[in-house]
Amino acid sequence: MSVIFLSGPIGAGKTAVAKALLPLLPAPLSYIEGDTFWSFIRKGGERGLRDNFPVLVRSMTAAAVPFSRSGFRVLIDFSIPPAYIDTARKILKDVPFDFVLLRPSLRVCVERAASREEGAITDYVMLKNFYARFEEETVEAICDDDADPASLARQIADGLNQGRFRVLDRSLLQGL
Repeated sequence: MSVIFLSGPIGAGKTAVAKALLPLLPAPLSYIEGDTFWSFIRKGGERGLRDNFPVLVRSMTAAAVPFSRSGFRVLIDFSIPPAYIDTARKILKDVPFDFVLLRPSLRVCVERAASREEGAITDYVMLKNFYARFEEETVEAICDDDADPASLARQIADGLNQGRFRVLDRSLLQGL
């Protein structure tokens, strides 16, 4: 019973790594591909991307709760900035969670985002500004421009088994 956030900027390779990671994780396992949550918004009205993004992130986190409380390990694959960890803690409450941050170079992310077969993103300024949200040093990042998804998945699976990515409750840390 835990939640794993597989995060990183747009173009970090999260979905490719998630697909390689899924077979390495034990059952029971649930997978939430966060991009599917965009389809839940049929009419955003006056609300733009910036307003809807936090709603999506909170919604996918809340969707993980019943699975994790039923004994599933839940993998959430989405671009969730590290600043969201405190919000995740409030939503998940007593559910333990890990935060894995993939952060290849901005150059690699821009190239990947622009070369997507579906949903290519070429707005460099937007990508650069969003990438900056993943550069804070509160979470250890995996920064490897050359690793393939399978080797990253093995590295993540090993790190999960060792507790390397576990987010600890701040109230517990105060007692240490």
